[in-house]
Formats: sequence, structure tokens, C-alpha cells
Amino acid sequence: MAVQGPIPITFEQVFPHGCYLVGQAEQVKDFDASTNGRTVYAKDKTTGEPVWQVPVMDGDPTVKAAQKTVAVKILSSTEPVAPPATPGLPIIPVEFVGMTVTPYVNASGRLAYSIRSTGMRPPRGRQPQPAGKETTT
Repeated sequence: MAVQGPIPITFEQVFPHGCYLVGQAEQVKDFDASTNGRTVYAKDKTTGEPVWQVPVMDGDPTVKAAQKTVAVKILSSTEPVAPPATPGLPIIPVEFVGMTVTPYVNASGRLAYSIRSTGMRPPRGRQPQPAGKETTT
């Protein structure tokens, strides 16, 4: 098969309406390698970088409530730092860089996606779009 491993994708393709941090970065545990009393943290199989994850809320108003919050995994040797909070907002707008998506079949037999990134930053300015119109870049 021509497509193997993580598939490169842009932030705009994954979150065309933006996304918002709704929690803190946590290092991902490697449950297979961990033992009683000894926690082992996951490392990316390709880069060897530690894997962190952050919960984000998709800004798309048409997404079902059960699919509104997703975890984005970040490959980084240090704990990812959230962009500064916007005064008056309880959530933090964020943009991810170096994104990939890996499709897989989850425990219930449904197609799911693992979303990875190499970092996060404050969102870049966007041009306002007319209501009901979406653009792709």
C-alpha cells in the first residue's frame, strides 16, 4: 500500500473552525511497559520523543456533543506550554503545527483517528468568512 504510517495534514483540515484547550498537557503513560509501582511514559516509535496529550474542544458548531472534545498528542522533549489565555474567555484558543493523523479501528470496531502534532501556538489571524461559507487552504 502506498500510504503507510501517519498521514500529514494541516490544522485547517482537522479544525476548520478552530479549537480550544479545555485542560492541561499530560504525559501519556505506556500501560504495556508500566508495572505495579513503576510508571513508564510513552515515546514516539519513530522519533523517540516523549508523547504528551492535551484535550481540545472542536470549534465546529455542527459536531455532535460526544465528538466535541478530542485529545491531540504532542511529540515534545519538554512539556508543551499553552498559549496565553485571552482575557474574558474560560478556554484558550490554540493552533497545532506539524500535524499528522493515523486511522485505526477502536475497541468497539469503529474507525477512529489518532491526531498528533509537533507543537502548539496561539492561532494565527484569520480572515472573517461569510456566514455559511467554508474555505480550504
